[in-house]
Amino acid sequence: MDSNSFITKMLRIAQTSSSVATTAVKFASEQFLGTPLDHDKQAVALRLALGQLKGPVMKIAQFLATVPGALPDEYAREFLTLQSDAPPMNASFVRRRMMGELGSDWHRHFSDFNLAPSYAASLGQVHHAHLLSGDVVACKLQYPDMESIMDADLSQLRFILGLYEAFNKAMDTGAIFAEIKEKLLEELDYINESKNLDMYAKIFKDHTGIYVPRVHHDLTTKRLLTMDWCKGESVLTYKTAPLEERNIIAQLLFHGWYYPLYHFGVIHGDPHPGNYQVVQNPQTQKYSINLLDFGCVRVFPPDFVQGVVDLYRAIREGDRELMVHAYATWGFTHLTNDVIDVMSQWARMLYEPLLDDRVRPIQEKIVGWDVASKVHEELNRLGGIKPPPEFVFMDRAAVGIGSVLFHLKAELNWHRLFEELIENFDKDTITKAQTHF
Repeated sequence: MDSNSFITKMLRIAQTSSSVATTAVKFASEQFLGTPLDHDKQAVALRLALGQLKGPVMKIAQFLATVPGALPDEYAREFLTLQSDAPPMNASFVRRRMMGELGSDWHRHFSDFNLAPSYAASLGQVHHAHLLSGDVVACKLQYPDMESIMDADLSQLRFILGLYEAFNKAMDTGAIFAEIKEKLLEELDYINESKNLDMYAKIFKDHTGIYVPRVHHDLTTKRLLTMDWCKGESVLTYKTAPLEERNIIAQLLFHGWYYPLYHFGVIHGDPHPGNYQVVQNPQTQKYSINLLDFGCVRVFPPDFVQGVVDLYRAIREGDRELMVHAYATWGFTHLTNDVIDVMSQWARMLYEPLLDDRVRPIQEKIVGWDVASKVHEELNRLGGIKPPPEFVFMDRAAVGIGSVLFHLKAELNWHRLFEELIENFDKDTITKAQTHF
């Protein structure tokens, strides 16, 4: 690590440590000294502090918020709402960054390039531009020194998980940390993201309702991603639309996230509302969605996806033997009857909308955190478990998409939608599909 990177890392640790350490000290005082702590107030303060920082710290917090039991409920709820208030890179800085990626004559590729960002992302910012060909493109430019910042934030994450695990034995967080670290490091590589975009474009090439932006590979580097500009509305602007329209959008979102999983063994691991847009064709009035931000894509072993389907069928049929088989497929060991019963409480909550063969909202009442807390307490009492790393992004997708569908107040037969997805499920088909990626 060179001196500049070292300085960046130390500054980052100093920025994050004050807010994290304050929370850690208060949390420890509550545990050891019995000092009462207002967790709701502390969670809000920590969210506001983290929101002032660019980079992976927000993604880390959002990841943890979707992993059952990884954070106390008060913190999980606040972290799910994290948005960055950090200032963007200024015009002169953007010029230097573009020069570093495409050379001193970088501007010759564009007839127009807006130096002011149109959107801010956690790891970079997006600029609107026109190519000489006339194509309208989005240029996602990574913030500087992100490797050092990532390293510092991951150090903070390891500290947070270690502290929480010292007080709560319900979950071995080692696999969670390794999974988040691997995926966050992948997100720094925009070449990798461009490959994910190409993969999803192939998956949905015959689906007129789901669009994935085309990559301009000649103008893409490890820290610059150039792709077609997508124009659409935030899905949350449709919260008050007629039910029929909300249902159409919800069905597209459901298919967009879960069709790739059960046919190709892949899932978009960052279902943030800003990562999809709704488009209405003015001539046909039909809806479609744009899928965006493919830095975090998880490819699952076919056996893992088989376990997801097996667990659903086990709960649907009341087949305990198949349920245990599904858990074993995922790598759980030393499963006692008590542990199986507790784990199945969480599984039933996640699968509940898919088991109910009727038109209904995705959730009829908010029960997730209550169930998660109960499961966490019981697992802690029973000695804890070591979850497979794949759970991080499976849970993140389920919680993220479920939250959006809940806000849309869509009413569909989720059971039949899911049954259609897995009707011809075959893990061997997934194996074959993955060989072509």
